[in-house]
Amino acid sequence: MGFSPKPITPLAPKSKKIALLLGVAMLATACTTSTTSTTSTTSASTTSTTNASTSTKVASGVTLIPAFNIPGDPPEGVPSALDDRNDPRFPEPLIDPDRIRSGGPPPDGIPPIDDPRFVAVAEVDFLQDNEPVLAFQLGDDARAYPLQILTWHEIVNDTVNGVPVSITYCPLCNSAVAYDRRLDDRVLTFGTSGKLYNSALVMYDRQTESLWSHFTGQAVIGFLAGQTLETHPVATVGWGDWRAAHPDGLVLSTDTGFSRNYGRNPYPGYDDINTVPFLFDGDLDGRLAAKERVIGIHQGTDALAITTEYLAQQGVIEVTVEEQDLTVWHQPGTASALEGQTLADGRDVGATGVFVPVVNQQNLHFTVIQNGFTDAETSSTWNILGQATAGPLQGTQLQAVEHVDTFWFAWGAFRPETRILP
Repeated sequence: MGFSPKPITPLAPKSKKIALLLGVAMLATACTTSTTSTTSTTSASTTSTTNASTSTKVASGVTLIPAFNIPGDPPEGVPSALDDRNDPRFPEPLIDPDRIRSGGPPPDGIPPIDDPRFVAVAEVDFLQDNEPVLAFQLGDDARAYPLQILTWHEIVNDTVNGVPVSITYCPLCNSAVAYDRRLDDRVLTFGTSGKLYNSALVMYDRQTESLWSHFTGQAVIGFLAGQTLETHPVATVGWGDWRAAHPDGLVLSTDTGFSRNYGRNPYPGYDDINTVPFLFDGDLDGRLAAKERVIGIHQGTDALAITTEYLAQQGVIEVTVEEQDLTVWHQPGTASALEGQTLADGRDVGATGVFVPVVNQQNLHFTVIQNGFTDAETSSTWNILGQATAGPLQGTQLQAVEHVDTFWFAWGAFRPETRILP
């Protein structure tokens, strides 16, 4: 295939042993396969469908296109990239197939949620105010996806405001990304491949069984190699902050169809800056420690990483990425999902938001106030989700910009050209 794989930098013997034992324990815990139904909930769909090629349950309302069985799809007999990453009939891979490493579980051994069920805010009794949730909104449809659930499942195939999306979280690189599942005439559904690239989740689509990078939203190997999904902004914030912002929103229920100890952290101690990333074989960018927390922003050909520590000290930072002026915010009150025995016990790492600071063609400049932010131009009050909650601009929503809260090793590996603040 013409690749020149980068040499693997071996870990020190002690660190390698610790990382291996930690990874095996985490992945073995996360891929338990028993099922249960425990909570009265509202389902995003009322029936289910089976994909004949993979025997995987998916939510109704999702358009299923049988793998290898429509015009333009792989001809019969072409293997999936799950089984053969080097088939010559595939398009040229975007990465060296040998860099895809097994994380331990088989495909969907860490089971995605294909039939997500939701509860009203008033019905939620399983979250502490400081617990992290993924905040996602399209139009007036606002939903919270608790990380106490996503750490066990990693992918939720959902439909929000009529748009098929996948909400994803990779615990090993501590990153959340939301994708539009529409690609040309297809509507894709995604599963966990059980494989890693740069210690990050590798997904597969059930329609062609191509392999996709969670971090970039690109199909990297298989029939769809080279295709890229559209992404949407998603933020990690504390449950209390999201609940206050969206009292009428929907919350992903623990009634997932699987038996998991939701609320317990299957990755205790992983959020330790002095530990090594699990199965990372790329070149570590030594400008920061591998597990330094950063806020990554990527637009066009420009990429910026802001250390969380620096942002927390400043509260608000004004930056320019790809000639776009942005405001970047930090607010304390959100626990790390990867430190304590339970998510609620994680240390306070705070929540972040990235926005275009323009309302009605007026540039705004923000500072931190108690429990929020204010702009110098109108003295309106804003929350961490970019909503004006009081003042002349009350009810206004700033345009959110895609960003990831992640570990430096992942951002540096996928965005090596990145700038760093400070």
